[in-house]
Parts: sequence; structure tokens; C-alpha cells
Amino acid sequence: MDEATPYCGPSATPPQPAHEQPDGPFAGCVLCGEPTEHPESVKGATLCPVCEWQEAQRTACSG
Repeated sequence: MDEATPYCGPSATPPQPAHEQPDGPFAGCVLCGEPTEHPESVKGATLCPVCEWQEAQRTACSG
């Protein structure tokens, strides 16, 4: 970047999302059954964002 290029000016390419959402069906949460952010092909116990946060709170406080 040089001084002639404005810092906040329009960019040549639009910004890309931080992560791509997978196409297809999503896996269900193993605790509540709500859809997760993971595709069904993911192995292991998948949790929805709410249950994932609650599980992190439980494990953080269990010492």
C-alpha cells in the first residue's frame, strides 16, 4: 500500500465471509436436537451453539 491509495477506499474485490456455510443438511444437536452449524457428515458429538456454550461454561467451572 502506498500513500496515494486511500486506506478506506473501495476495494477491487468484495470481502469474503470468514467461513463458508456447508451445503446440505445440518447435523442435529445431540443434547436438544436443534440444527447445528456442522454438516451431517461431521463425525462425533455435534452441539448447537447454545448447548456448546453451556457445555463450555460447565467444563470451565468444574475446575
